[in-house]
Parts: sequence; C-alpha cells; structure tokens
Amino acid sequence: MHIIVCIKQVPNTTNVRIDPATNTLIRAGVESVINPFDMYAMEEGVRLKERLTGKVTVITMGPPQAESALREAISMGCDDAILVSDRKFAGSDTWATSYTLAQAIRKIGAFDCVICGKQASDGDTAQVGPGISTHLDIPQVTYVKKIEEISKEKARVERMTEEGFDIIETPLPCLFTVVKEINTPRLASLKGKMRAKSCEVVKWTADDIGCDPKNIGLDGSPTRVVKIFTPPPRKGGEIIKGNDAGETAEKLAEALKSFVI
Repeated sequence: MHIIVCIKQVPNTTNVRIDPATNTLIRAGVESVINPFDMYAMEEGVRLKERLTGKVTVITMGPPQAESALREAISMGCDDAILVSDRKFAGSDTWATSYTLAQAIRKIGAFDCVICGKQASDGDTAQVGPGISTHLDIPQVTYVKKIEEISKEKARVERMTEEGFDIIETPLPCLFTVVKEINTPRLASLKGKMRAKSCEVVKWTADDIGCDPKNIGLDGSPTRVVKIFTPPPRKGGEIIKGNDAGETAEKLAEALKSFVI
C-alpha cells in the first residue's frame, strides 16, 4: 500500500507578525515546526504501513528550510520525502496550494490514500485537504478519528461530528483529514534520526510537476488578504449594582434601552 502524507511547516509562536506590504506572515527569524495536526497524519500513515506493508511518502510545499520538516518525518518512520519549492508559489492561497500539491501527487504516480491533518495552525481554514481531493477527483472523508478497516479496494472509518461520529465506507484511492483523537504520535527513534540525516529529499519546482502558471502563486490565487489589522482593545464594562435583584434588573433594563432605542 502506498500512503501519501501532506504536511506543512508552521511558525512555532503565537506572536505572529504580518508584512503590511504583502499581508502575509513574516517567517524570517521565527522557529518553525511541523503543523501539530500533521503529526497525527504522519503517525497514522506509518501505522497503516505497519499494518498492511507498503511505504509512506511525505510531501510538503514550502521554502527550502521546510526540508527540516521532511527529515523529521523520515525520522518518525516515513520512507520517502518530497519538497515542492519554487519562488513562483509565493502568496498561494488554499486553492493554489491544493492545486500545487495535487500536481505533485500526480507526478508521484499510483497511490492508495492521501492523509492530511484536519487544518494548519497558522491558517485554520481546513481547506487544503479537501481541495487536494477535488483537484485529484477522488473521494474525501474529513475529521477522521479512526480507520477501522482498510484494504486495497476500500476503507471503513469513523468521522467525528459535533454529536458523535459517523461510520463511512469509501472506495480507494481516497483522501482523509484526521483529528488528534486518532492516535498518539511516536517519538523518533535513534535509527530513524540516523536515516533522516542521510536520506535524499527530492526537490521539485513548478515546472517539474507541470503547474499551469495561471494557477499558482499570488496571481493564481482566487482569494487574497486585502487588509489585516489588530482589533482595538475592549473598553471596560459598566458594573450595575442594586439593593436587591429586582432593583438591579430595573437598572440593567434602563441601561440596555440606550442600545436598542
């Protein structure tokens, strides 16, 4: 079984700075880590490989420094690593990003399933995984909390919902986005770390994967951030007091009238 896992390198900070000229994140000088939800995706990919035999290919789209995330994935049990990197990708929104990753997956060739984290911590859109499945024209199941059964032909999974979970059976190939309830990511082994240092990370550009220039980067993104600003601080509220509950309620009602009349 060939499992493809898509990961993203994100800033390891809550103090995010924005470039006012481009309205994009300033990543220079900020420590980067693998997106937390993608850690669960990698772990599930490795577990499926161990259950069924096969291999796990991990792929990311990002700047050259994202290679470190791929080597970390190798240390955790993934087999092959691909970095999709090109200045032409700068400014890509979720649609352009999912298109680019789908093009890379097509170049990889035959696969049985694609696994992504449910969302990235820097964007929180949860759109890239479903976007990849749309570009590849394969089924998708989002918010997967358990893969009950899987074979070369189909899979049976539990999909988390607000009320509980759904049981869904889907043909393969299929794309899954997973939630943190699905597993506990392992620590990298010494053998894995040694392999990660010496392994080859394949690097592909936009031309290598046959991207249409009209579909990538800022110009190929149908959505873009027009303006980013910090909300003004909240002003202090008014404390309403009375001798008893009835008097307090009357004073509150009077205060609210000014907002509705």
